[in-house]
Amino acid sequence: MKRTIAITLCLLWGLTLAAQEESGFGIKFSGFVKNDFFIDSRQTVAARNGHFLLWPSPVLLDPNGSDINAQPTFNILAIQSRLKGTITGPDAFGARTSGVIEGDFFAQANDNINLFRLRHAYTSLRWEHIEVLGGQTWNPLFVTSCFPGTVSFNTGTPLQSFARNPQVRLSVFAGNWSFVIAALSQLDYSNWGVDGQTCKYIRDSATPDMHLQAHYSSSGETGPGGVDIGGGISYKTIVPRLSSVMGPDPEDVYKVEEIVAGFTAMGYSKITTAPVTVKLQARYGENISDLLSISGFAVREVTDPTSGERLYTPLRNMTFWGEFHTNGTGFQMGLFGGYLSNLGTREAMSDPGNPVYGLGANIRYLYRISPRVLFNSGKTRLALEVEYTVAGYGEGFDENYIPGRVNAAENLRGLAAIYYFF
Repeated sequence: MKRTIAITLCLLWGLTLAAQEESGFGIKFSGFVKNDFFIDSRQTVAARNGHFLLWPSPVLLDPNGSDINAQPTFNILAIQSRLKGTITGPDAFGARTSGVIEGDFFAQANDNINLFRLRHAYTSLRWEHIEVLGGQTWNPLFVTSCFPGTVSFNTGTPLQSFARNPQVRLSVFAGNWSFVIAALSQLDYSNWGVDGQTCKYIRDSATPDMHLQAHYSSSGETGPGGVDIGGGISYKTIVPRLSSVMGPDPEDVYKVEEIVAGFTAMGYSKITTAPVTVKLQARYGENISDLLSISGFAVREVTDPTSGERLYTPLRNMTFWGEFHTNGTGFQMGLFGGYLSNLGTREAMSDPGNPVYGLGANIRYLYRISPRVLFNSGKTRLALEVEYTVAGYGEGFDENYIPGRVNAAENLRGLAAIYYFF
């Protein structure tokens, strides 16, 4: 661990020296140190030792009727601390050039928690009305001008799309309007499927995740106020399997041709005034477990009993979230809330017992409300937040994977965070 940090710091120092020596090139470092202190009222489904909270674990009764998951937990972690380098350089091809590289200590899994990991790494060519961006950054469904400002690192997930993807993105600017087309692959944030979570499914599809968006912004035209609205669609295909084993002999393997297609649409609005900001977003999604949403896909039917080839159908959901917060410099307060409804499969399954793959696919609904307060002084921030999340776990599913019975589990998280920005 110490060796990794030393190498990283040496590389950054070398980049800084290069910035001083090469005319027209520069790098500016920024970031923050953050410590999170949190306590949950029950066991949760979360990443990195409870840090990235998704939803409460289901009610699990023992023979005495006691809920095994009704056990509080707490933790203190600093793994969200991050370092960002913003790079500028000489023009190329008649465009302004820039780059960003950013990392933190969140790692990719619990086994390598605390290790430095890549968050963003991209370059940009910007002409007067066109920008071409290539590299890893936010999925376009995470709109950087309108996302929840929660203290919790989950940023409203699973109600808000959350993923960073390697991509190529073209933006066109026309007055207050901008239009975006992007082609994405997957790496850290990938779909759940037959073999668990892996980016192999989209790689085997030989087709990128395609996005198209339009944005309008009047922010900054009349002082501190403004309106931001926009929306977009995406279309993604994955290949769940390349082969099927039929029978007890592991060598009895057949090639199969299978695919899962999913369509997603999103719309948002943000109104900014001097005292407060209000944000709203709605999203319809199919097979978007890669966005850390309650989603996935199911086996619709077996089309070839000899090879075991299948047809699939995506799980759909609809989410709504809203937020308002004050815009004070020393003191801010805010409130986030949202609701997710699992709409089941797009087409009916031939048998309700067919396999279903995904993330939280057996959750029928989820809602969350989280008030927060922030105190800023110089480069230091103290933030306090309460996050109340309820997940309705289903049983007795029909052919569209809609449950006949729902049992709700609820979690109350108290969170305190200290930031030091630089």
